[in-house]
Amino acid sequence: MGLYLAVDLGGTNFRVCSIQLHGNTTFSLTQSKVAIPRELMIARTSKELFSFLAKQIESFLRTHHNDHFQAHIERRKKMGSGQGYKNEEIFQLGFTFSFPVNQIGINRGTLARWTKGFDINDAIGQDVCQLLQTEIDALHLPVKVAALVNDTVGTLMARSYTSPGKTGTLLGAIFGTGTNGAYVEKLDKVKKLASMQGSDYDKSTGEMIVNTEWGSFDNQMSVLPNTPYDIALDRESVNPGIQMFEKRVSGMFLGEILRRAMVALVKEKQLFHDEDSGTNDENSTTTIAEDSTLYKQWGVDTSFLSLVQADTSPGFRIIRQTLAKDLGVDAASAEDAEAVKILVSAIGKRSARLSAVAIGAIVVSTNHHVSQSEDPDADVVDIGVDGSLVEYYPGFEDYIREALREIPELGEKGEKRIRIGIAKDGSGVGAALIALVAAKAEDGGEMKN
Repeated sequence: MGLYLAVDLGGTNFRVCSIQLHGNTTFSLTQSKVAIPRELMIARTSKELFSFLAKQIESFLRTHHNDHFQAHIERRKKMGSGQGYKNEEIFQLGFTFSFPVNQIGINRGTLARWTKGFDINDAIGQDVCQLLQTEIDALHLPVKVAALVNDTVGTLMARSYTSPGKTGTLLGAIFGTGTNGAYVEKLDKVKKLASMQGSDYDKSTGEMIVNTEWGSFDNQMSVLPNTPYDIALDRESVNPGIQMFEKRVSGMFLGEILRRAMVALVKEKQLFHDEDSGTNDENSTTTIAEDSTLYKQWGVDTSFLSLVQADTSPGFRIIRQTLAKDLGVDAASAEDAEAVKILVSAIGKRSARLSAVAIGAIVVSTNHHVSQSEDPDADVVDIGVDGSLVEYYPGFEDYIREALREIPELGEKGEKRIRIGIAKDGSGVGAALIALVAAKAEDGGEMKN
């Protein structure tokens, strides 16, 4: 199947990968990751960011594929700078770009808006593939941006490549720092295509992958649950009124919801407050350090919720130790630790149940809640997922399944037909697979399953 490059700009890190696809549902992956400097997330020009990204690609090639890279440099010296390269000498690259874009071709898409703390005005409305290709070309790298991929689409493709059984994958979903989903839809149901000028897409299968951007579901707040803590979080966020579903589901926000709920209870003297040492099983009184991160926006990481959720130790010993170590809350009582666990359980369970709403909506709207085959192996609804919440948060999938069973169109029988599988490295492997498809299509070749 071949060697392909993939890059992933999905948040505060930039990942460069090379993926060797073996063609038998397996792959080998080499990768490097670098943090995006804060100043580049809010740079004056897009060139500053994309030049940085291109330089990371160059560094990766020199480190991991130096023979190919040096051979390319030697060919350039012999050929002269005015000549190009043969297609087989160029790395085909899949660009996972996890921000809202208006995609009008396999490697063409204009940025609609930034999220996740990025804010570079001159990039809005520009083709992000061309921005990256321009900087790649400036460094004379043997790389072509062959495909623009959202991380959810990458997850869907990666799961399709690696999933067992006879059925195709319906949905790729991210439940991590952010949340989003992409699914396979019938072309005749995608109404916007008729009005898109200059769009270029394959009509042969009668299907299209749709990136839902469900993080912005119900921004008008007509059905989503709301609390004073949600309201305050949104009001003080960088994008008030936007991504309202994501702000109740994703890992980026769950720690902040918990922090605000805890602070409110502290102010009401309902939490971490002892009349005297006799009311505290530690035979002391609880104190909160003046510089505690409990009083700082984003001061509680979502990993804290995972740890609290998992604690079954006597007297919630682990929760109490972590409160002291991470939040500067000393001598918390067992009662306080239990209260924190109740809050965490409510926040985590709400996130998972809302996640089930998104999954269930796709299954029902595509008619996959109705049995498709009498063969049990072919009657599976396959879903690929990725992200820290679904992978590491204790009981997250169980909560999802509990909620799926409560959807009338699914029930217990429908929920059992849904197979949820982790698509590890989904954004990288999926981007490589799409780059492969794009390269084959450009060459006029046919893809084989």
